[in-house]
Amino acid sequence: MDLFLLCLKIFFARLIDVSLGTFRTINTVKGKDVIAALIGIVEITVWFLIVKEALNTDNNSLWIVTSYALGFSVGTYIGGKISKWFIKSNLEVQVILSSKNDEIVNKVRKEGYAVTVIEVKGTNDLKYMLYIQIKDKSLENLKEIIKKLDNKAFIVVNETKYVENGYFNIGK
Repeated sequence: MDLFLLCLKIFFARLIDVSLGTFRTINTVKGKDVIAALIGIVEITVWFLIVKEALNTDNNSLWIVTSYALGFSVGTYIGGKISKWFIKSNLEVQVILSSKNDEIVNKVRKEGYAVTVIEVKGTNDLKYMLYIQIKDKSLENLKEIIKKLDNKAFIVVNETKYVENGYFNIGK
């Protein structure tokens, strides 16, 4: 029974510290250094305490290693989910339509998206490239709209670190 409780303790402690580590890393990448530093204090405290306990046991069971590894794995998954929930992103969406089509541009705008249109040259003809800034939660809706209007559209999505000025809308 002691081994079982130790394994549970290790699993849940790793789940917590790795979830925090994933969340801290994403905050660091997004430039939120103070938040990341504060999370790091808690993360490393939990990590140190559980590693100390795991290494100081007289039990050499593989269950300890397994619970440690499973806690890491599940913590990574949960940390990613927590990050997506708490940290919202701006996205830059570039859409190259299969042709120059003002009707598509107008329909995308009617759906509430701010669109900048650039004329680009494809292999054989001129096309439109739509440049759209959105919140990450709007991406699936925008992709659905584009695909309904032009199922051959080429879509590229990048995360935007900084946006200043311009018209920024999240669509419907």
